Amino acid sequence: MTNLKIGDIVARKSYDYDILFKITDIVADSNNKRTFILKGTNLRIVTDSPEGDLKKVPLNKVNQFNKVFTKEINRIVKNILKERSENEFRGLTRSLSEYGRESNHFGKPGRVLHLDGDGEYIDVCLKVYEQLDIEAMGKIVDEKDQPQIVGKLLREYNPDILILTGHDSILKGKDDFTDIENYRHSKYFVDSIKEARKYESSMDELVIFAGACQSFFEVMIEAGANYASSPHRTLIECRV
Repeated sequence: MTNLKIGDIVARKSYDYDILFKITDIVADSNNKRTFILKGTNLRIVTDSPEGDLKKVPLNKVNQFNKVFTKEINRIVKNILKERSENEFRGLTRSLSEYGRESNHFGKPGRVLHLDGDGEYIDVCLKVYEQLDIEAMGKIVDEKDQPQIVGKLLREYNPDILILTGHDSILKGKDDFTDIENYRHSKYFVDSIKEARKYESSMDELVIFAGACQSFFEVMIEAGANYASSPHRTLIECRV
């Protein structure tokens, strides 16, 4: 038996150590065989693994991985700010050309309400929102609890944009992608979207982003999300 414990950062041998996970729970059966519940440290996926498939990742490797991730986020933020600046310049140029004077009417990002089951991820998102000068409220809400609380939070904060995220995945051994019961958390995202649409049915007045890695994309769109993840059940990386 290994000395792995909750909170350890690990990788899976069978997947050539491609993704880093944090151990969030350990479940033992009647024969004392342990199954480890894993949460992606940067990818939004939850899965489980037998004990023998896991290897603890040294701290220096974790730090190296996190540095690459942070660098990628900073690159994306820089690109967004550059694009925003260029768009504002083009808008100013058009205004001067059309009206002969400067216009003060530039686009402003809408107010964001972001629900996620992972406090670490919410912290990262809030920092990025601040860098982008986006007014945002982040709430740590477990995926299964989001449908019960989303309506109350919408009435309280009256956002323009609602983001419903967390961890998700297709259950191990399941290959019917059309059955929502084969997904860990997709049904909770769907129920949350439906509750949000009771609050505001217009997809222009309330823009909804929902889902995580391998979520059931189609049913979230059908439920009323403007944007959802993830088409083709792909893993979501920090890429632009």
